[in-house]
Amino acid sequence: MEFHCGIDVGKHKLQACLIWIKGKRRNKSVANTPAGRRTLYQWLERQLQGRLDTLQAILEPTAHYHEALAEELVELGVRVATPNPKQVKKFAEGLGFESKADRQDAFVLARMGESRELAAYTPPAPEVKALRALLARLEAVEKDAQRESNRLEHALTAQAPQDVIDSIRNSLAFLEAERRRLERMIDEHIDRHPPLKGDRELLESIRGISAKSSREMLSIIHRHPFDRAKQVASYVGVHPKVFESGTSKELPPCMSKMGSGRVRAKLYMAAVSAIQHNPDVRAFYQRLRSRGKAKMAALGAAMRKLVHICFGVIKNQTPYTPQIA
Repeated sequence: MEFHCGIDVGKHKLQACLIWIKGKRRNKSVANTPAGRRTLYQWLERQLQGRLDTLQAILEPTAHYHEALAEELVELGVRVATPNPKQVKKFAEGLGFESKADRQDAFVLARMGESRELAAYTPPAPEVKALRALLARLEAVEKDAQRESNRLEHALTAQAPQDVIDSIRNSLAFLEAERRRLERMIDEHIDRHPPLKGDRELLESIRGISAKSSREMLSIIHRHPFDRAKQVASYVGVHPKVFESGTSKELPPCMSKMGSGRVRAKLYMAAVSAIQHNPDVRAFYQRLRSRGKAKMAALGAAMRKLVHICFGVIKNQTPYTPQIA
């Protein structure tokens, strides 16, 4: 018998709900600290009489606060699942829950694990985890630089004192230097690890995939044990969302947007470039346009095709070769 434990993860607290025999629930709340997590593991062992291998723990990914918990549970022999937050939200609505509360959210996660097959979580390799952290830091610096650039534009328009303008420019210069430094660190980190280096070269053999988009796709594909290209497309949110019920049938399919908006933004720019320089993507885009597809719908499909190509070159360990001359 497999038991299911939903764990609502917060910055400071973990709320667990263990679905027991005949649907009975047992709840436990602990601090999200090393000591608190040890208390949770000991409680689970007592409930299951030491049989942690019979447990599936379902965690909703919450920034980075769930990562230590997920990795420690896997080490203890627990099967861990980390479903997409949007899927969790829709499942909760299906159960009739519209408000959010820690105990309720933990129960929803447990019920989700009980009622459907969820993909098992696999902890990323240390070098992949480090790459993800470096990319997250680069994103933060780029956002800070954009904010300072907006402030500079406002200061110039408002004719702010020169000291204010100089301060903003100094901050922008620092952030630009830090951005370049982080990009060098990321490239050096990838070069130090042959699997990452080789796969980046494969990704950059695809016309339209730049250094920036290759880093993102490299991190995503190495971080999750995808079996098919459709799974990658679903993860980044570029797969089509089809309406097939009631009057919704009249609505055209649209992009699901279930993944990271930042990754999709880079894929958007990659698709724009690929339509110009990649013969396969260009032919695909033009074929959709000739059938009456709107420009943005065809561009979204081109993004999805690029994701499929990215997965294909890494899975087959073969550089990209255009099928159309």
